[in-house]
Amino acid sequence: LAMLAFLVLTCLSFSLMGFIIGIWAGTFEQLQIVPMLIVTPLIFLGGSFYSVTMLPPFWQQVALLNPVVYLISGFRWSFFGLADVPVAVSLLAIAGFTGACLLIVWAIFRTGWRLRR
Repeated sequence: LAMLAFLVLTCLSFSLMGFIIGIWAGTFEQLQIVPMLIVTPLIFLGGSFYSVTMLPPFWQQVALLNPVVYLISGFRWSFFGLADVPVAVSLLAIAGFTGACLLIVWAIFRTGWRLRR
Protein backbone atom coordinates (compact mmCIF):
# COMPACT_ATOMS: atom_id res chain seq x y z
CA LEU A 1 0.00 0.00 0.00
CA ALA A 2 2.84 2.39 0.85
CA MET A 3 4.58 1.57 -2.41
CA LEU A 4 1.42 2.46 -4.34
CA ALA A 5 1.18 5.79 -2.51
CA PHE A 6 4.81 6.59 -3.35
CA LEU A 7 4.28 5.43 -6.93
CA VAL A 8 1.17 7.56 -7.49
CA LEU A 9 2.71 10.67 -5.92
CA THR A 10 5.95 10.24 -7.87
CA CYS A 11 4.15 9.74 -11.18
CA LEU A 12 1.84 12.66 -10.53
CA SER A 13 4.61 15.03 -9.48
CA PHE A 14 6.87 14.19 -12.41
CA SER A 15 4.03 14.46 -14.93
CA LEU A 16 2.98 17.83 -13.50
CA MET A 17 6.59 18.99 -13.60
CA GLY A 18 6.79 17.87 -17.23
CA PHE A 19 3.63 19.83 -18.00
CA ILE A 20 5.10 22.95 -16.38
CA ILE A 21 8.35 22.57 -18.32
CA GLY A 22 6.42 21.99 -21.56
CA ILE A 23 4.40 25.18 -21.09
CA TRP A 24 7.47 27.20 -20.05
CA ALA A 25 9.73 26.06 -22.90
CA GLY A 26 9.54 28.15 -26.04
CA THR A 27 11.82 25.94 -28.13
CA PHE A 28 12.89 22.31 -28.21
CA GLU A 29 16.31 23.30 -26.85
CA GLN A 30 14.73 24.90 -23.80
CA LEU A 31 12.62 21.79 -23.32
CA GLN A 32 15.73 19.60 -23.17
CA ILE A 33 17.83 21.80 -20.89
CA VAL A 34 15.80 21.13 -17.72
CA PRO A 35 15.99 17.31 -17.83
CA MET A 36 19.61 17.39 -18.92
CA LEU A 37 20.97 19.97 -16.46
CA ILE A 38 18.59 19.68 -13.51
CA VAL A 39 16.66 16.40 -13.34
CA THR A 40 19.48 13.99 -14.30
CA PRO A 41 21.99 15.36 -11.74
CA LEU A 42 19.29 15.36 -9.04
CA ILE A 43 18.60 11.69 -9.73
CA PHE A 44 22.28 10.70 -9.71
CA LEU A 45 22.93 12.71 -6.53
CA GLY A 46 19.68 11.57 -4.88
CA GLY A 47 20.91 8.29 -3.49
CA SER A 48 19.60 6.04 -6.24
CA PHE A 49 22.88 4.08 -6.42
CA TYR A 50 24.02 4.50 -2.81
CA SER A 51 22.65 5.24 0.61
CA VAL A 52 22.80 8.89 1.66
CA THR A 53 24.07 7.70 5.06
CA MET A 54 27.37 6.76 3.36
CA LEU A 55 28.12 10.45 2.79
CA PRO A 56 30.01 12.65 5.27
CA PRO A 57 27.68 14.53 7.67
CA PHE A 58 27.92 17.86 5.78
CA TRP A 59 27.00 16.25 2.46
CA GLN A 60 24.17 14.31 4.10
CA GLN A 61 22.60 17.64 5.05
CA VAL A 62 23.15 18.98 1.53
CA ALA A 63 21.60 15.83 0.05
CA LEU A 64 18.43 16.39 2.10
CA LEU A 65 17.77 19.50 0.00
CA ASN A 66 17.32 17.22 -3.02
CA PRO A 67 13.65 16.20 -3.43
CA VAL A 68 14.66 12.99 -5.22
CA VAL A 69 16.21 11.70 -1.97
CA TYR A 70 12.74 11.49 -0.47
CA LEU A 71 11.32 9.67 -3.50
CA ILE A 72 14.08 7.08 -3.50
CA SER A 73 14.06 6.67 0.27
CA GLY A 74 10.32 6.03 0.24
CA PHE A 75 10.60 3.41 -2.50
CA ARG A 76 13.59 1.80 -0.78
CA TRP A 77 11.58 1.53 2.44
CA SER A 78 8.54 0.07 0.69
CA PHE A 79 10.66 -2.64 -0.94
CA PHE A 80 13.35 -3.41 1.64
CA GLY A 81 12.19 -1.87 4.90
CA LEU A 82 15.25 0.42 5.01
CA ALA A 83 15.14 4.17 4.54
CA ASP A 84 17.60 7.08 4.70
CA VAL A 85 14.84 9.46 5.75
CA PRO A 86 11.83 8.66 7.99
CA VAL A 87 8.94 7.40 5.90
CA ALA A 88 6.50 10.04 7.13
CA VAL A 89 8.96 12.79 6.17
CA SER A 90 9.39 11.23 2.72
CA LEU A 91 5.64 11.04 2.21
CA LEU A 92 5.16 14.63 3.36
CA ALA A 93 8.01 15.87 1.14
CA ILE A 94 6.61 14.13 -1.94
CA ALA A 95 3.09 15.33 -1.16
CA GLY A 96 4.42 18.88 -0.69
CA PHE A 97 6.30 18.78 -3.99
CA THR A 98 3.21 17.43 -5.75
CA GLY A 99 1.09 20.13 -4.12
CA ALA A 100 3.52 22.83 -5.25
CA CYS A 101 3.38 21.51 -8.82
CA LEU A 102 -0.43 21.43 -8.65
CA LEU A 103 -0.49 25.05 -7.48
CA ILE A 104 1.77 26.11 -10.36
CA VAL A 105 -0.40 24.26 -12.90
CA TRP A 106 -3.52 25.81 -11.35
CA ALA A 107 -1.95 29.27 -11.66
CA ILE A 108 -1.04 28.57 -15.30
CA PHE A 109 -4.63 27.59 -16.13
CA ARG A 110 -6.09 30.43 -14.08
CA THR A 111 -4.00 33.12 -15.76
CA GLY A 112 -3.71 31.46 -19.17
CA TRP A 113 0.05 32.06 -19.17
CA ARG A 114 1.41 30.90 -22.54
CA LEU A 115 -1.89 29.16 -23.27
CA ARG A 116 -3.59 32.04 -25.08
CA ARG A 117 -2.06 33.34 -28.24
